[in-house]
Amino acid sequence: MWHTIGFLAAVLMPLWNIPLIWHLERRKSSRDISLPWALGVWGCILLMLPDGLRSADPTFRAFCVVNVVCFTVVVVQVLRYHRPRA
Repeated sequence: MWHTIGFLAAVLMPLWNIPLIWHLERRKSSRDISLPWALGVWGCILLMLPDGLRSADPTFRAFCVVNVVCFTVVVVQVLRYHRPRA
């Protein structure tokens, strides 16, 4: 039972990025998101991916894949609406 709950949580947690993606799209701005933060988090997630894909733990594998997909969309939105500060 706990494995199922953990697996569901691993898949659902990265989906909390969707409201952030919508927020960026609605405002047409990423001014309130730090570019170094977004790229730093994304870089760490990408560096975790190879280990996640090789893991025997399906919960960790699922988390890594869903997290990469969701946060990549966040980074695309941040870069899309990033305007250099004057």
